[in-house]
Amino acid sequence: VGEIPISLATFMIMFASSWLGWKKGVMATALYILLGCIGLPVFAGYKSGFVTLFGMTGGYIIGYLALAFFTGLKVEKSWFKIVNMILGTIVLYLIGTIWFMFLTKMDLMASLMACVIPFLIGDALKIICAYLLTLKLKGVQ
Repeated sequence: VGEIPISLATFMIMFASSWLGWKKGVMATALYILLGCIGLPVFAGYKSGFVTLFGMTGGYIIGYLALAFFTGLKVEKSWFKIVNMILGTIVLYLIGTIWFMFLTKMDLMASLMACVIPFLIGDALKIICAYLLTLKLKGVQ
């Protein structure tokens, strides 16, 4: 959607962090980012390198760490895992949108229309799928 690609990265980070917990989830996400930075084409659109990390979508890539952290937090009630995924997604949006605004000089509303609003339904579906898959395969930790 415009400059912001649609990918399954957020789904995989939510699922992996639910499965692994926050420490291993953050480490796995950091490894993913490192692999992209050193040149492996793991970012959306087969992109890689520090150019991508410091480009318009770089804030979202860094925000993946927050998504992994919040998603991986241990909770007592399984339904609360969804709350953690939503919170992580909000922090991801916040970091990514601030970075996007900084680079593009667009105002908040224009940035939200470009970077957040078009992705809300898809990200809600990713949250639901990651939650259900985690419950099915392991049970929420």
